[in-house]
Amino acid sequence: MNKTVSNSGLWADLAPRVISGALMAALGVTAIHLGGIWFHGLIAIVIGIMIWELSQMLSPKISYLSVLYGIFGGALVLAAPTIPLKVLSLLTCLFAVFGMLNFANNRALFAIFVIALLTAGIGLVGFRADHGGTWLFWLVLVVIVTDIAGYFAGRIFGGPKFWPKVSPKKTWSGTIAGWVGALGVGALFLSFTRAGWDLLWISVLLAFASQLGDIAESALKRKVGVKDSSSLIPGHGGMFDRFDGVLGAVLFMLLVAIFVDVPGISIR
Repeated sequence: MNKTVSNSGLWADLAPRVISGALMAALGVTAIHLGGIWFHGLIAIVIGIMIWELSQMLSPKISYLSVLYGIFGGALVLAAPTIPLKVLSLLTCLFAVFGMLNFANNRALFAIFVIALLTAGIGLVGFRADHGGTWLFWLVLVVIVTDIAGYFAGRIFGGPKFWPKVSPKKTWSGTIAGWVGALGVGALFLSFTRAGWDLLWISVLLAFASQLGDIAESALKRKVGVKDSSSLIPGHGGMFDRFDGVLGAVLFMLLVAIFVDVPGISIR
């Protein structure tokens, strides 16, 4: 009886998680395929919501400012292609500094995460425009498979925790399963694109970066004492809870792009 109850509790969030995940995946795939304003607009909305969630987590008392921060952040991502890079960087930094002034605590956390969110959002839009949808499908699929493989392996095999003080649910079995899943995604894209064999180890590093994004958000939530960034998405929590892995992955690829040329993953 206890085992049945335990197993029921173990998978209690699976149904809403799968349904919400499928709907988000369908919306994301459609936007990536269409590109242009459809993809750009979706990213602006997502980043705006994540900035709102961040502000609410750090200081629930400034609810009206949280909404304004979200609107401004989304608008900045939407307007990014029309703004010179130096001006865009200045506006991002000014936004982070101005926001810090309205928090009694956690000012540095707000600045760091706002800059990371805006950089990732603007970077995603730029990479879609420069490298095409196939590249973005690869990145998003690596993140999704890493998350799914980690979820099921962690629930089924359990075992030692990866970093219990920061993310008590994440296990080594789930972490490694995520790497294996990412390797599979890399192999899949090798079969029908012109990407080189480097895509395999880059996929694994991308998976690790997405896991670090998840851990960073977990650390943030533990710091401020909340379970989820919000309750917008059934089974997932908030937008930040769902896209923290994408945040880590995109920032990793932007960092890689500073040092090496990232070619488009074109179809054969």
